[in-house]
Amino acid sequence: MQKVLNSLQPIKRSKTRIFLGKKFYRIKRYADWAFDEKRYARIKSEEKLETVVFKHKTPLLRRLKDVDMQMQYNKVTNLKLAAKRLNGIVIRPGETFSYWRLIGRTTRRKGYVDGMILHYGKVRSGVGGGLCQLSNLIYWMTLHTPLTVTERYRHSYDVFPDSKRSQPFGSGATCAYNYLDLQIKNDTSEPYQLVVYLTDQSLVGEWRSDRCATKTYKVYEKDHWFTLEQWGGYVRHNTIYREVYNMNQEIIDDEFITENHAITMYEPFLTQGE
Repeated sequence: MQKVLNSLQPIKRSKTRIFLGKKFYRIKRYADWAFDEKRYARIKSEEKLETVVFKHKTPLLRRLKDVDMQMQYNKVTNLKLAAKRLNGIVIRPGETFSYWRLIGRTTRRKGYVDGMILHYGKVRSGVGGGLCQLSNLIYWMTLHTPLTVTERYRHSYDVFPDSKRSQPFGSGATCAYNYLDLQIKNDTSEPYQLVVYLTDQSLVGEWRSDRCATKTYKVYEKDHWFTLEQWGGYVRHNTIYREVYNMNQEIIDDEFITENHAITMYEPFLTQGE
């Protein structure tokens, strides 16, 4: 029987506590951007680097239980705006990609609209909502490259039961301006370029480089289980690993990536038909 030392449970905070907390962590992030010693990627190129290292796409519209489809349509608007800010960005060796530093604050003045956001375990609308789909995509693609994820936050809640899931649970990255950032460092000797765009049906992303990859990766989960907590709810757990292959398709490493723990917002053991 597997155990988790730090059990999750829903957190209740006052509106004042949440407001002041956001202010504090946003100011702290601005200070980090201004004074830390990282070299942040900021140069974009319309000319694409030659080699596609990894490519992935996710559907734009999904029918979700008890969620107004208008939130999905609004999400597409928000994704188009954010993708334009990131598309073509080049991470040179030694540079760090910062999701929010490049996108900036999502405001109505910039054209962002109300989309679905998750706030302390509740689904609601907020300006710029839906951009987690973009951070999820970038994180998943990065796990299939030699780039190094230096900052990533897991989702604290598992909102919907698995339905046509093609990726392991917990293989995304939540985001909230600007304190929940996704940062990726290029520790290789080659530049990498992020290409992101929308088609009629999909959000599409690519990591490109000017040289062919010398390794490929297979991301998978281990030790997937649920626990019934003392406060009455369920928590979902797993660990994420990746197998590393050389160009002869021989496995050369099996790397631990992260562990995930999330409060489920559904009953995980419903019988078929329920």
